[in-house]
Amino acid sequence: MAQRTHLGDADCSIAQALDVVGDWWTLLIVRDAARGLHRFEEFQRELGVSRKVLAERLKLLVEAGVLTREPYQERPVRHEYRLTPRGRGLLPVLVALQDWGDAWVLGEGEMTATTQEASREAERVHGLRGRRVPELLLPDRFGELRDPVAGDTPFTVLYCFPGAYARAESYPPGWAGIPGAKGCTLESCTYRDQLAEFAAAGATVHGVSTQRPDEQRAFAEAERLRFPLLSDVDLGLTTALRLPTFRAAGVSRIKRLTLVLDRDRTVREVIYPITDIGASVTAALTAVRDAT
Repeated sequence: MAQRTHLGDADCSIAQALDVVGDWWTLLIVRDAARGLHRFEEFQRELGVSRKVLAERLKLLVEAGVLTREPYQERPVRHEYRLTPRGRGLLPVLVALQDWGDAWVLGEGEMTATTQEASREAERVHGLRGRRVPELLLPDRFGELRDPVAGDTPFTVLYCFPGAYARAESYPPGWAGIPGAKGCTLESCTYRDQLAEFAAAGATVHGVSTQRPDEQRAFAEAERLRFPLLSDVDLGLTTALRLPTFRAAGVSRIKRLTLVLDRDRTVREVIYPITDIGASVTAALTAVRDAT
């Protein structure tokens, strides 16, 4: 069994949390469980870790209540590992670590809602092509749970945006000065105005942000949007796809990007970074038509 040093500071929540997830393999296992990996062989293939180390870390996470171990095969007995509510509580931690890494390890430390074409962040996001979106549900602006991937059309255009509000005074202070943050209203209204063209091409349009459903509802009603806005306020989709984020007004916000998905949940096209909103909507429509 791996040697663990108990930090012993009973009054410090940081120390107590690190006593559970302070080993770097444990957080990577949580990361991959959030991405839809559940079986021992999947974790080992993705992480390249030894079977002994992986078995030890999985056991630790189950004992800590971060993962649950559930049988999926009887002969021989095999198990899957899935995040518990306690485990899903770590998703904001993973997003914060990724945001810090994007900004301060891979980047220059500036607050930005976009990136450079040649950045390693952009390379990671474009690496989503060919990946499947795991099964998950997000609340729409009415609080009803929806699959972000439409099942009744061949394609889904999933455009992710930092935040859009019904009133100008609702935007965080300094919003207009954050590179790439402006334009969410224009983007949503452009999709609204071209919705019939996407429908004719066989695509459903979904918007996603980390805003609360009530904030999205107010915005959708003000702009007369006729397609769903989905709330990733719990960061489930963001973590599952390792979407790039930035923090503004104490909230993790998805950087502006667009994914074109097929009915099998596979990412067919990625548009990121987005510097011209009108051109990005046109590119999404072209990607759907070319894939038909």
